[in-house]
Amino acid sequence: MRRLDASEPGFAAEFDALVNDRRESDSDVSADVAAIIARVKAEGDAALADYTAKFDRFDLGASGWSISKEECAAAYEALAPELRDALNLAADRIRAYHAAQLPENRDYRDATGARLGARWNAVDAAGVYVPGGRAAYPSSVLMNILPAKVAGVGRIVMMTPTPGGETNPVVMAAAHIGGVDEIWRIGGAQAVAALAYGTDRIAPVDVVTGPGNAWVAEAKRQVYGVVGIDMVAGPSEIVVVADNRNAPHIIAADLLSQAEHDPTSQSILFTDDAAFADAVGKAVDAIIPTLGTATTMRESWDANGAIVVVPTLADAIPLCDRLAPEHLELAVDATEADALFAKVRHAGSVFLGRQTPEAIGDYVAGPNHVLPTGRRARFSSGLSVSDFMKRTSFLALDEASLAAIGPAAVALAGAEGLPAHALSVSQRLS
Repeated sequence: MRRLDASEPGFAAEFDALVNDRRESDSDVSADVAAIIARVKAEGDAALADYTAKFDRFDLGASGWSISKEECAAAYEALAPELRDALNLAADRIRAYHAAQLPENRDYRDATGARLGARWNAVDAAGVYVPGGRAAYPSSVLMNILPAKVAGVGRIVMMTPTPGGETNPVVMAAAHIGGVDEIWRIGGAQAVAALAYGTDRIAPVDVVTGPGNAWVAEAKRQVYGVVGIDMVAGPSEIVVVADNRNAPHIIAADLLSQAEHDPTSQSILFTDDAAFADAVGKAVDAIIPTLGTATTMRESWDANGAIVVVPTLADAIPLCDRLAPEHLELAVDATEADALFAKVRHAGSVFLGRQTPEAIGDYVAGPNHVLPTGRRARFSSGLSVSDFMKRTSFLALDEASLAAIGPAAVALAGAEGLPAHALSVSQRLS
């Protein structure tokens, strides 16, 4: 774990190194993924069956390619009541939050009499990747499926690996709540390829979303353009800005909430009190051995964690903007949190005040937890309804409005050396 002090010589260089750290997998997976995609395009279902046998250790032909809606409904009914209620609460809040994101169509006339506007439509089909193994998260099922449902997507396809043929019943229950149309027991880069290009069994989709390992992320990057994608996501990260009025063990738990995801996750604390920084560091070390994810947290915190002492908490915000974190907690009084938030420019999602842990946002808050990582919050946003929709603009002119703006179009077409463009307009003007 790094300890930095903004008042010390050399801080700028140390912080630059922290900002520029590359935590994504350093394995060169690009060539492997390209080969997998090419094989799925060429061989279709046969390639999917072979890769599933190789990587997930089960036979699709014997075990079945898909998971039925009836199986998902049964998994839902078999849940403990408190877990079923928790999933329903999360779904209701996520659905309501995303319903408020639906864009409005526009249709108006300007001063020339021209009619202009735009109409929004959902994509026809969306594919959602849901990890298996270490990261089997029902919350991600809801976060990906429900915005697509709200957008009006007609066909939602879920791809999820089932190592050894085993399914996660809570994931299946979440799929039931979300209302997914198809579930295929296929994972990895090959699942993304199948969604993008289709096979005899699996029809292609228009958009692919959802988290995954380095191979899944690289596959999404390579198929972008054939399909839309949400983002190329990297390891999880959290930045916490906290004063000494917080309990150190609470802030330590906030930091570890992301460290437990993966050894490459990153947790960073900014504080204006050196003694509080020490106390949080000790609390982190005390908590780690008590939790079941201790090995992952220890590796993540030791390799990627950091505590940064700054003169004032306001001084932390420009540094946070340089990190452009996936999650930013402002663990201060409500008034100060609002003042600091007003200065934040780059963050995937921000959690305001002492009683708003990031972990709430992962489950039941409502805003989407699929967020840009690796400083991508500088130019991108979290998953939303608009990722499953596209806008079509339209224009209607009459003689008067064409006469008002047409001559300028003729002049510009001439300047660009495109005489047919000019002729298309000028013939109507004459």
